[in-house]
Amino acid sequence: MSKNYYAILMAGGVGSRFWPVSTTEFPKQFHDMLGTGETLIQTTFRRLSRIIPEENILILTNERYKDLVLDQLPKANPGQLLLEPAMRNTAPCILYASMKVQKENPNAVVLVAPSDHWIEQEDRFADDVKRCFEACKERDILMTLGIKPSFPNTGYGYIKYDIHEGGDEEIKKVSDFTEKPSYEVARRFVKEGNYLWNAGIFVWSVNSILQAFKEFQPDMYALFSKGIPRYNTLAERRFINKNYAKAENISIDYAILERSNHIHVLPASFDWNDLGTWGSLYDKLPKDEDGNAVINARTLTLNAENNMIRTTGKKLVVVDGLDDFIIVEKKKVLLIYPKQKEQDIKEVLLSVKEKFGEELI
Repeated sequence: MSKNYYAILMAGGVGSRFWPVSTTEFPKQFHDMLGTGETLIQTTFRRLSRIIPEENILILTNERYKDLVLDQLPKANPGQLLLEPAMRNTAPCILYASMKVQKENPNAVVLVAPSDHWIEQEDRFADDVKRCFEACKERDILMTLGIKPSFPNTGYGYIKYDIHEGGDEEIKKVSDFTEKPSYEVARRFVKEGNYLWNAGIFVWSVNSILQAFKEFQPDMYALFSKGIPRYNTLAERRFINKNYAKAENISIDYAILERSNHIHVLPASFDWNDLGTWGSLYDKLPKDEDGNAVINARTLTLNAENNMIRTTGKKLVVVDGLDDFIIVEKKKVLLIYPKQKEQDIKEVLLSVKEKFGEELI
């Protein structure tokens, strides 16, 4: 395990499509969504600590989640938390974290990873990350881990790689990014064979990513550069509170990856799921003989198939005649919603907020 290995763990999202379990005050990364006894952020921290020193794992999150993070990750100290005073997407927070890391260790290679994804075969994950680390130590490239698509999913972004250019047999040069495509386009991508799902897992040397920010986001780079004398000191927090909200609200994909000509991808060797919706969670859970996935509930099902059922406190749930539904109970909320419309839950929240206020969201 190298002292030059670092991770930036992204833990600031709300996970609105997992409502009512995931709420603004208590998002999905702090829940045991799979019923394993570990929350998603605990699982991710443990997975990363197999290859990265625990003290080198920085956790990027919103100020309001500081106590949640420290409570769930007792091995992390407050100095490892980077608290966003405003929501500004992934580019500003990655730039901020990268400048902190470079000041501490200019030889660092960094993994950027979401805190709420599901990854099987953790040994393969570790091997893939180490391979990316070694490539980024040797070459001035920015890397992403791509997932071999198993079906034409329209909810993911796609990475196209050049089949003739790459530098070695497995690491490929990226030629294009496509945001969530239509079904027909996604089907063509899968058929062509040189497209991967964009998992949002990145690896680069700290020097390479900062040079890319300097080139493609000069205003943002200049803004955060003013804080370099204060980073990793007691004056850092004051600088960030005063300046962070001035940064453009933009993702790392749009800010850097889609502009640079130095992006490479390693097709991942592990199974992956972004756990972005109730349906994606359903796919990873064991099912009963009728295809129902159940967490924290006792059930009596009659003519009920392919449902996602979750309650608090082992409640008894009786279901008759429902097929392919999400049935989720939490305190004051009961959601019964067609699984095929799960992408609309985000919009349902707006209606709930308008009619009942913010207490329930």
